[in-house]
Amino acid sequence: MRLRKKPWIKEAIDEYNEVLVIPGPGIVWDEAFGRTAPLHVELGTGKGRFITALAEKHPECNFIGLEAQLDVLYYAAQKAYTRKLTNLKLAHFDANRIMDIFAPGEVSRLYINFCDPWPKQRHAKRRLTHNCFLDKYRIILVREGELYFKTDNERLFEFSLNEFCGAGLLLRHISLDLHNSEYKENIMTEYESKFSSMGMKIYRTEATFNK
Repeated sequence: MRLRKKPWIKEAIDEYNEVLVIPGPGIVWDEAFGRTAPLHVELGTGKGRFITALAEKHPECNFIGLEAQLDVLYYAAQKAYTRKLTNLKLAHFDANRIMDIFAPGEVSRLYINFCDPWPKQRHAKRRLTHNCFLDKYRIILVREGELYFKTDNERLFEFSLNEFCGAGLLLRHISLDLHNSEYKENIMTEYESKFSSMGMKIYRTEATFNK
């Protein structure tokens, strides 16, 4: 679904520059945060419900939320600014260029929540869990770095599990119905709340890159 553009956001988002960064090649994230800490990154942070709650819960880590749609990122920036989260930075950025802004072995964990399933087979390479993306993640992640993945799309989940196994990743906490599982650490996204209220199952797994 294409979002309706909100022209006023381009100026209004400047109010939250304290939590926004404009990443480019050579950026040093430790300097952006003013400290050294494990770096966790969410690809497609949406309106920020998940990443802000996570940053609030884990002040010992640095968090980055990347979002390609400025109209959506505005609301995430608003949340982060209001909560005064100094361990969270947000960026208007396309995950396709992820290797431009992270050095090899710089990221400890990646989160991919409810990404576009790109259901047509000819678009498979656009899925954020396709092996061409996994190759990029492997480079920017630390040794034994992690990828946490959630989706409401059963076919995408099956595809992703196959890609993870084919790439030699180690899987754990595979859930075919997260909200009826024993997993207690879940933080919901906006989409997750909506889909689960409709009775839809949520699929989740954790993958470790065994370099």
